[in-house]
Amino acid sequence: MKDHLTVVKHPLIQHKLTLMRQKDTSTAVFRQLLREISQLLAYEVTRELPMTTRTIDTPLCPMEAPVLAGRKLALISILRAGNGLLDGMLELIPSARVGFVGLYRDEATLQPVQYYYKVPDHLDERLVIAVDPMLATGNSSAAAIDLLKGSGATDIRFLCLLAAPEGVARMKEAHPDVPVVTAALDERLNEKGYIVPGLGDAGDRMFGTK
Repeated sequence: MKDHLTVVKHPLIQHKLTLMRQKDTSTAVFRQLLREISQLLAYEVTRELPMTTRTIDTPLCPMEAPVLAGRKLALISILRAGNGLLDGMLELIPSARVGFVGLYRDEATLQPVQYYYKVPDHLDERLVIAVDPMLATGNSSAAAIDLLKGSGATDIRFLCLLAAPEGVARMKEAHPDVPVVTAALDERLNEKGYIVPGLGDAGDRMFGTK
C-alpha cells in the first residue's frame, strides 16, 4: 500500500457508518453494523497480499490456481474496542492468527498504559494488521505499533473505523511505514480527546457500558 492514509468511500461503508454514528442506535445494532463494516474494510486493507499458485483439480481438468503466499496473516486487536473489528474480519479470514494488545488511556494525561500483550510467533514473516475502531490522539495506536515492531513485525497495517487528523499526524510521525485504512477522517478532537463528530466511545457503545 503506497499511501499513508486511505479513506474507504464505498457506499455501503458510508451508509453503515452513518447508522453507527446516530446516538439512538442500540448496542445490538451497533455491534452488528461494526461486524459488517469490518468485513468491508478488511477487503480494502488486504489488497496486494502476496500470491502464489498451486495445482488443483477442477471437475473438468487440472489448473494452476492462485492462493495466498507465505505464513497466515496476523490480526492484532487493540483491546477492548478492537475486538469489534476483529470479529468481523475473522469471518472473512478465519485462518488468520490473532493477538491482543491491552492498552487503556489515562484520562488525565491521555497517554496509553499497557496491561496485556499476547501475539502470534514469527511476526517478522507475517502481514500484521492492527485493528482499533478509533484513531483519536494516536498515542495508544503508536504505542501498540511500537510493541509489535519490538516483537519483530515489519509489514504492518493499521485499520480503524474513524480517524482524527491529530491521530493520523501522530501515526505518520511515529510510524511513517505503517499505512492507515479508515472509513472516515473526522474534523478534530475535543478537549477530552474524543473524535468530533465521531460516534462516542466505541467500546461503551459496543458492549453497553458507560
